[in-house]
Amino acid sequence: MEETTSAKVAPFFEQPQVQLYQIPVGKGLPLGIKRVSNTQLGIGGAYGSWGESYDNDSLQGVIEYRLGAPLSQEERMDLASLGFLYRHHTPDLTPEEHLEAEVQVGAHFLREAASACGWEPGEVEAVLIGVSGPASPDYTELIAKEAGIPENALKVSVHKACDGSVGALHLALNPELGSSWNMTRNLADELRGKKVLVGGIEGLSRFINASKDKNALQFFGNGAGVIGLIPGESMEFLVGKSHEVYDEEGVLAVHMYYPHSRKKSIDQSNIEISTTGDNFIRVAGLMHEPPDGKPIAMAGMMGMVKLFVRSGVHVVREVYGKYLELMERRGTPNKGIRVAIVHHANLKINQLKAKHLHGEGILLDMPWLLSEFGNVSAASNMMAFLRQLPGLRPGDHVLIDGFGAGTYYDAMVVAFGA
Repeated sequence: MEETTSAKVAPFFEQPQVQLYQIPVGKGLPLGIKRVSNTQLGIGGAYGSWGESYDNDSLQGVIEYRLGAPLSQEERMDLASLGFLYRHHTPDLTPEEHLEAEVQVGAHFLREAASACGWEPGEVEAVLIGVSGPASPDYTELIAKEAGIPENALKVSVHKACDGSVGALHLALNPELGSSWNMTRNLADELRGKKVLVGGIEGLSRFINASKDKNALQFFGNGAGVIGLIPGESMEFLVGKSHEVYDEEGVLAVHMYYPHSRKKSIDQSNIEISTTGDNFIRVAGLMHEPPDGKPIAMAGMMGMVKLFVRSGVHVVREVYGKYLELMERRGTPNKGIRVAIVHHANLKINQLKAKHLHGEGILLDMPWLLSEFGNVSAASNMMAFLRQLPGLRPGDHVLIDGFGAGTYYDAMVVAFGA
């Protein structure tokens, strides 16, 4: 896993093939989107960000404005060593303007992702979106309507923090997953053979602006990634695992801006499923919330390592073992995993995870790909996947590894094409 440097990476808006838009909210918000297609696989999508782009030096001024006080030298994180070179933030807006902006942004990504697959919005049969702190509880419905996706298409919102988009993809592919959450519908069976959009859309600068958390303000930024696929045809589920370890200590506490009873389950899942009519499903994960009602509160790096690396290695180890067993049964014991798409929490967490796995003989390529965006929560896996998509070929196997506050983990191996 190679570290990036500012000499290697230009700001996202200045990169080739990035289409620039202006969202007419406030004084105007810049939006950059890159479409990606792989016709061999029949998969495409779109990723990008919105708001002003700040490098690590200029970001300090934004943070100090939010805090109303300067950051001390000890409080300034070495962001480049954590893999982050730029961040996209929106300016001060009213709640109504934030919602309007993020609905317009989300609709852009849905339309562009459909187009990258050669689909019209009216052909899309399901939309599954991971979002940590939605600007509105019906955000997925709003963006689908704005994008021109049919009213009778299935819409699913997945609120599992940074694990949201992988949780959504897992739900769309693994027919055994929903039963563990007592879902009355088997979405993987329903969606097989249909045109489906799956992604993460995260307006995190809105989410963290009220937090006053000095780590969160440096880590997070806006980002989105949406892919289009046909479950069972362009992408096939091989093995996977969904796992929960409740964050008792509140190492990464996150306010739930979505419906949840806030009741902790002792012996069952902390995921709650709710529905609105026949076409909207909410998958809501319980979070340890900050005691002061703020959006987010983060512990230091060692807390993050304890929270994500130990359990994360366990989950990947189990999935990898299932994969080896499956390949043995299929008579292809030498078939390997092409690449691992891992949530971009920060570079050091991902390097440590890779190191632990390597020590157990699990050698996975886990490239660092998102230095221009910061931690973009549920968007990161889909953005990283789209950056790897052009190099994938029919028959390739890929590990997708999501994890987020709560704490929630989804890891799976998928296959492409025939």
